[in-house]
Amino acid sequence: MDNLRFIRETMERATAFTAVSGWGLVMVGATAIGAAFLARQVSSPSGWLTIWLAEALLALAIAGGGTLRKARASKMPLFSMPGKRFALSFSPPMVVGALLTAVLYRAGLASALPGVWMLLYGTGIVTGGAFSVRIVPVMGLCFMAQGAAALFLPVSWGAGLMVAGFGGLHVLFGIVIARKYGG
Repeated sequence: MDNLRFIRETMERATAFTAVSGWGLVMVGATAIGAAFLARQVSSPSGWLTIWLAEALLALAIAGGGTLRKARASKMPLFSMPGKRFALSFSPPMVVGALLTAVLYRAGLASALPGVWMLLYGTGIVTGGAFSVRIVPVMGLCFMAQGAAALFLPVSWGAGLMVAGFGGLHVLFGIVIARKYGG
């Protein structure tokens, strides 16, 4: 039994986390485009922040549901060793993002949030993607580049960069992942 457990654990460590749902990412991108449209309609920073925080929760639900559905369809346990590693690597940058959101907003620096969010989200995707298929960390690097641009380009470009990042990159990479790696 010990030998079988060792073999199973060794095989789990050698496999990639392939349950990232391409179609789920496409849906996340579509809702981000909708959130960007809504956010442009509000004039207060608190309204803008509320819309984007609601979008983040919606995106989490969509991505989580899509990943769960893809894992079940492929009869792969969601919390296999690669799945656990993906989650443990992705989570810290998201927690840091939540903390920095509160601090930056309270300090009156909401204009820095698009860049910070895309940088930290990209970091989470890169680190989590180290346990996934090769295209996932590439997507994370694209988010990081988009976030860096948002920090150094004029503040007025932030909304467009959010659409291009959270909307466009999710749709683009979601389609590639769905076609190349299934669902």
